[in-house]
Amino acid sequence: MKWVSLVLFWLIATSTTMAAQLFPPGASYDSQLGGAYSPPAHVSIVSRDRLEAPAEGLYNICYVNAFQTQPEETRWWIETHPELLLRRDNDWMEDPNWPDEIILDISTGGKRKALLSIIGPWIDKCADDGFAAIEADNLDTYSRSDGALNMADSLAFAKMLVDRAHRQGLAFGQKNGAELGDKGKASGFDFAIVESCEVYQECQDYQDVYGHYVLEIEYTDTNRNYFDRACEARGSSISVVLRDRGLQPAGSSEHEFEACP
Repeated sequence: MKWVSLVLFWLIATSTTMAAQLFPPGASYDSQLGGAYSPPAHVSIVSRDRLEAPAEGLYNICYVNAFQTQPEETRWWIETHPELLLRRDNDWMEDPNWPDEIILDISTGGKRKALLSIIGPWIDKCADDGFAAIEADNLDTYSRSDGALNMADSLAFAKMLVDRAHRQGLAFGQKNGAELGDKGKASGFDFAIVESCEVYQECQDYQDVYGHYVLEIEYTDTNRNYFDRACEARGSSISVVLRDRGLQPAGSSEHEFEACP
């Protein structure tokens, strides 16, 4: 029966999921996706690109563009995995909002599995590097795919990514997508990172699902009143920050950062 014991041990070991840790509710947040820099003194939560090092001593969220290509990686995808990129009329289907980013084809289980074999190791490396959570961008790409993808496709792939992250002890954030309602949390998301929810009057939709575990970014290229209203409505219960649209690092002429008073 020794071999039975070994099999049982292997099944338990390979199915173990480490508990993901969440940030303290209301702790101050900074998104540094335009470039890493020393965070303001009061900030304790930071998002950084997966290729950057985490900020020492803070709660670090690892950014992964999980549903379309990063501009600097698009050529690599075309050359090595063209079968995993979405096409329309024999042309690559780019995100209309980000024309240098091609949408990944998550339309079938087989393609989602193949994409996980590429993106899964990115998540593993985030854990190895010392990040505490994952920010998987462009969950809502299906809404810009001209009908080629749908919400169910995105949630099916997101569930695979969430499971991979949770096995590494990483929390997983929903990036935007108010229309998901509670479907994101049902898929395993632990918190939300939301952009301009005051502008689109969506903020309560996220809080209804994630409570105090919402990180809100308003931008300086919209009316300042949106940020002021957000601070008045939610600044005492969740982190609300005002940032420049490019999320540029401190020292850049475009850099803007302000937290609620």
